[in-house]
Amino acid sequence: MSDILMPKATAVWLVDNTSLAFDQIAEFCGLHPLEVKGIADGEVARDIRGADPIANGQLTREELTRAEENPKYHMKALVSRHAELLKPSKKAPRYTPVSRRQDRPDAILWFVKNHPEITDAQISKLLGTTKSTIEQVRSRTHWNSANIKPVDPVTLGLIGQIELDAAVRKGAEAKRKQAEKLGIPLDDPSLKPAVTVQPAFEEEEDSPYGKKGDLSVEDVFGAGGGKRSEPEEDEDY
Repeated sequence: MSDILMPKATAVWLVDNTSLAFDQIAEFCGLHPLEVKGIADGEVARDIRGADPIANGQLTREELTRAEENPKYHMKALVSRHAELLKPSKKAPRYTPVSRRQDRPDAILWFVKNHPEITDAQISKLLGTTKSTIEQVRSRTHWNSANIKPVDPVTLGLIGQIELDAAVRKGAEAKRKQAEKLGIPLDDPSLKPAVTVQPAFEEEEDSPYGKKGDLSVEDVFGAGGGKRSEPEEDEDY
């Protein structure tokens, strides 16, 4: 496969400005010779503007002259700095510092308990772990299962909050599409917003008058209904 930028535009320029053979242009641009012939006949790439490979730094004048003098010569393209920048770079696996690797099982258990919609592949990519480790944590067969506790991976510093939000959103969307495809209503509690419930007031401790709510007006003030009773007069007085 040719690394030439804009191969058809380059072929248009070579057809219009050089005496190269169709095979030479096709090999240099990564095209089929019939396609180059179609460009020369005006049937292919009619509206494409030619791109000078010499000005783009993909071909030297000496190399072009050598190819024009010898129809069997194979031109060699220069490595373009722009072509290297445009090449898709494969993202390197996530590196987790040694000091934080012991925290990964805690983060895995947090995902398993709080976000079941996130797949093992996503967890593996986020935390830089393996699917076998995730399965061991889930099935409680991990060698350190007794000490593993669910902890937010953002708190542990393993991932960022933006990455976590994106993963949750992606997992929820995939689950929603799957449910719609199967015609199943999506009522998974893990996808519902959290609801804060105020705790009920605790009953006060027992007092000499009983528990709260057990007292009546008669209990406090007597049968007089809350009226103050006059003190009895002393007979001697």
